[in-house]
Parts: sequence; structure tokens; C-alpha cells
Amino acid sequence: MHLLHPGERNYPELLGAIPSPPPLYVRGTITADDALAVAIVGSRAATPYGVEVAERLAAELAARGMTIVSGLARGIDAAAHRGALGAGGRTVAVLGCGIDLVYPPENRALARAVEAQGALVSQFAGSVPALPGHFPARNRTLAGLTLGVVVVEAAERSGALITAGFAADLGREVFAVPGRITSMTSVGTNRLIQDGAKLTTCWQDVVSELSEPWRRMVRASSPTTHEPSRPDAESDEGRILVLLTPDEPQHIEQLIMRGGLEPARVAATLVALELGGWARQLTGQRWVSVGARARRT
Repeated sequence: MHLLHPGERNYPELLGAIPSPPPLYVRGTITADDALAVAIVGSRAATPYGVEVAERLAAELAARGMTIVSGLARGIDAAAHRGALGAGGRTVAVLGCGIDLVYPPENRALARAVEAQGALVSQFAGSVPALPGHFPARNRTLAGLTLGVVVVEAAERSGALITAGFAADLGREVFAVPGRITSMTSVGTNRLIQDGAKLTTCWQDVVSELSEPWRRMVRASSPTTHEPSRPDAESDEGRILVLLTPDEPQHIEQLIMRGGLEPARVAATLVALELGGWARQLTGQRWVSVGARARRT
């Protein structure tokens, strides 16, 4: 275990940029690459749908080099950590108790795995118990460590909504996964979407909202030394790629009109093409195709 103070060399970059960042007790390792991070949080009383979505989303983002941050709680948090670990990626758990405790206790094995493949962090020392008043402060730290917060399931008064509120206050992105209108665990997420959160159904929805420097740090999920095969002509990627040229930038609105796909599908498809090395975004939401030589350099 070691203690990091704001301003020290290894203190997390994003957290250090918020007002009054806390000292952090750390078990495991925090690296510079962990700045490319997104939080996935949600209900402790998660539904099977929520658990599946959280695991899948965490795995897909972690496989592309993003660090998954969550709170080690039951339900969505635990699913997010498992998804990242299963994909061989990095994950960070922000605790609402002292660094020497694990809460809830049934997540001890998961905590050990997170420590080995990322870090456990807390602003509370030793064996300080998980008191209700600690969790708002924990949630602010969790939001501060990330580029954005994805809420998968949340009831009307869920703590995950507090985390999303902190993210918005800190200028970070807020994402929400839609759920059934009859489900109490989706009341909070559906309301977030009504209030302007990014509706999220896949990893591309998250990456597409990142600024260009961060988006360029996201990698393809399966790096290979071989030339990647061109997207199938009947797929969304193939339909959009055929519209792009290397020397005539096209605005996304043109591609939406010419491609005959919904705007959200076109945006997600362009991100997938960019990560696969087939397209590049220029300023002003203009896009060009990328030749084979450029993809290898």
C-alpha cells in the first residue's frame, strides 16, 4: 500500500485537475495509461439485463485499452470489474471504506483480482468503516478519475446518479444505458437520457463522445501484424466506407444522408472504421478514408 498526494508524479492526471483533489491510498498500481478511463456504475440490485450489459460494455472498452473504474459494490459495479478483468484489461476500484477493508465482504476475491490487474484506491485510511457519509465523497473521486461516467441501471434515488451529477459538474461526459420504462432500476437512467445524457447501447457510443486526442488512444481490440480485411460491403462499415475518399473530406451529415442509416448508427460506424484504421476524422466532423500505407504507419 502507498499514499499519493495531489501534485506528486504518479498522482492520477484527471483527478489532479479537479478542485481539492484528495490524497489517495493505493493497493496495486496506477499508471499514466489509466487516464484513458471511463466509469461504469449502477444499481446494487441489478437485473440480469443490467449485469450482462455492464460486463459486456466493460469488456469491450477494456479490450481497447480503456481502464474501467467502478466502486466494487454489488450488482453493476462488480459486473463492470469482472468484464474488464475477463478481457485482460485494467480496472480500478474506488472504495467508500478504508484501504485495508473490502466492502461488501463477499467481493474479497474480486478485490484481489482488481489489485493484481489494476488498483484499489481510497481516500480513507486503514480500517475506516464504510459509513453512509463516505459514499458521496467516494463518488466524486470516482467521477474525477475518469473521462466520463456510464450509468447502466439506477433507481430514482440511486447513488449512481450522484456520481453522474459529479461528472457533469466536473465537465466529464455522462452516458446512460436505456432500460424498460416499467423497470424501477431504469427510472434513473431513462431520466438521465431525458436530461441530456448520451444514450449508450455499445462501446462505440462511449468512444465517439471523447475528444480526438483521447479517441486516438483507443486501440483496436485485436491488434494484428497482418493487413486487416476490408469490411463486408453489406455491413454498416462497408456501406459507409464506400462513400469515403482519401482526398475529399465529407461532413457526417452528408454521410448520414447518402448512407441511408440513422444518425446514431452512422456515428458509431465511423468510430469503428476509425479504430480499425479505415477512416480518419478531421476538424468539423469531416471524414476521409485511410489508405493501406497510412494504416501501417
